[in-house]
Amino acid sequence: MSPRRRQIVQSILVVLCCVASGSLECGGVQLGASAKHGSNTYARMCAVCHGAEGEGYRADQATALANRAFLASVSEPFLRRAIVQGRGGTTMSAWGHERGGPLSRAEVDGLVAFIQSWATRPRAMLDERSVSGQASHGEDLFARDCARCHGERGMGGPNVNIGNLDLLSTASDGFLREAIRAGRPGTAMKGFAAALGDAGVEDIVALLRSWQASPVAGARPAQAARPPPVPLGPVPLNPRGPEPVGFRISPATTPADVVKAQLDRGAKMALLDARAPSDYANEHIAGAVSVPFYDPDPYVNALPRDAWLVCYCACPHAESGTLAKKLVDKGFDKVTVLDEGLGVWKAKKYATHTGYEP
Repeated sequence: MSPRRRQIVQSILVVLCCVASGSLECGGVQLGASAKHGSNTYARMCAVCHGAEGEGYRADQATALANRAFLASVSEPFLRRAIVQGRGGTTMSAWGHERGGPLSRAEVDGLVAFIQSWATRPRAMLDERSVSGQASHGEDLFARDCARCHGERGMGGPNVNIGNLDLLSTASDGFLREAIRAGRPGTAMKGFAAALGDAGVEDIVALLRSWQASPVAGARPAQAARPPPVPLGPVPLNPRGPEPVGFRISPATTPADVVKAQLDRGAKMALLDARAPSDYANEHIAGAVSVPFYDPDPYVNALPRDAWLVCYCACPHAESGTLAKKLVDKGFDKVTVLDEGLGVWKAKKYATHTGYEP
């Protein structure tokens, strides 16, 4: 049977199975109870970066989760690990209770089921043979074809951090080969099968595995998990201080240098970390308190209405902008967003803190 005919037969079998199970009707895919709950979780916590329909690239070049090629090759453990553990060194939060995030195991199950409901093509037949390439050859190829999008050693580029150790620990060799060969149609990731050939693909996979075996030092260890919500710390800072100068009311943003200058001046304000509690515990601006963008309600009554509230995240505006809008909608009129986000704050060597205390 030809490959084209085999693909057609597989597609027909998938549709027949869905119809027989009642999961596919005239109105499209019918979600089960777990996936329906997952759709609500996705809308609250994930769409801000990954897009309402999983189209990706809403903030910080977040992955297109609904991409057909991605869903045809990704495994359930890969998705689950990414949600629960996050991606260390990136803006992808750890959402599972095990890491101090807000999601229970059942909620993670629902989120995985919802993401998988977007799949529209059969599972790819992944090539899972042992890697035969040479990492030394892969270095030149990666520098030529990959680094401009993925960054040196696969980190820090404008697109997916393919060198991330959390990603590599759950990505099979077949998954990596498929992504390199076929790309992700509809995204900036084109297929490199023709440009690299089989030997070149093997060399790059070998290079990725060599990074996994010899990680770059410097990553912060995970903090001990604390069930959310995190208690609100003291607010505002400098309660008897002067009014800040130069702050711009949301949806406008305020530069990091202006916020830092007003902190040094002793101005009265509260710094609100809009990210998941797991991110806050890992590192936050010194003096900031945790007020997650997806659920500020437990904290609203304790936040001061006579002081400026400075919202920040790391992406650099998506989560903080969402939190700021929710606070404005609740009647707070002194709300701004830190323009450049936590990454620039750290790059400027401004003070940060780890753990659950401000």
